Amino acid sequence: MSAIRAEGFIPPGPADFNLPPLGHTKDTAPTFDFMGYAFFAGVTKPMLQLALSAILVFVFFYYASRKRALVPGKLQYIGEAGYGMVRNSIVRDNVGSEHFMRFVPFLVSLFFFILVNNYFGLFPGIQFPTASRAGVAYALALIAWLVYNSVGVQKHGFFGYLKHQTLPSGIKGPVLLLLIPLEFFSNIVVRPVTLALRLLANMFAGHILLMLFALGGEHLLTMGGAYIGAGLMSFVMFMLICVLEMLVMFLQAYVFVLLTAMYIGGALADEH
Repeated sequence: MSAIRAEGFIPPGPADFNLPPLGHTKDTAPTFDFMGYAFFAGVTKPMLQLALSAILVFVFFYYASRKRALVPGKLQYIGEAGYGMVRNSIVRDNVGSEHFMRFVPFLVSLFFFILVNNYFGLFPGIQFPTASRAGVAYALALIAWLVYNSVGVQKHGFFGYLKHQTLPSGIKGPVLLLLIPLEFFSNIVVRPVTLALRLLANMFAGHILLMLFALGGEHLLTMGGAYIGAGLMSFVMFMLICVLEMLVMFLQAYVFVLLTAMYIGGALADEH
């Protein structure tokens, strides 16, 4: 009997991340028609979240810095603390004191952009981490890849940069036939993949867990009887995982930007 009743529960899976376009229904197309033009066709929730996060980051730092004072207010203090953390502990320490300031705007923006999109997974009414979609994570990694490779080419020249990334200093002889392809694969090809995969996998797995305990707890409560205790325990686990996810989401934004800064610093270094 229990097995039959449990069949009504559909566990969350990868299909839950394939969100349909906004306004999509079984009978209508996901478009908004105005004077013969179709708008918003194919616009999805993650797309709007990306735009919203960019607006939120801009508005926050605009108001945090608009009325700068020697004795900062609460908003200015929070903005300065966040900016200072990324500027000093990430960018300056990994890019180097000579070149780091030119990359501070990009890396500060990247950190808070990823952070806000990650925390969307816990925000009521949204509850979907944008980077749990592969397209978002790999697009961010591609931007980072283009930045650190372009600055490396700018400093060393194209062939000089290839030599810089693939030829370890102080090593000679036949072993280079093995090392050069490995270094090229590791430094040029694999880096953006692992950069994106780390962010994607953590956001994906965390969201799956949250859905599992939330939906599973709801289903157990509706079954009643002896299942109520298990349902309440499931919701307790949901709350605990939310707290854990707050830390994981912050760390993933931090690690993504930290590695990007390290790659920039490596591209600008004089020796490999």
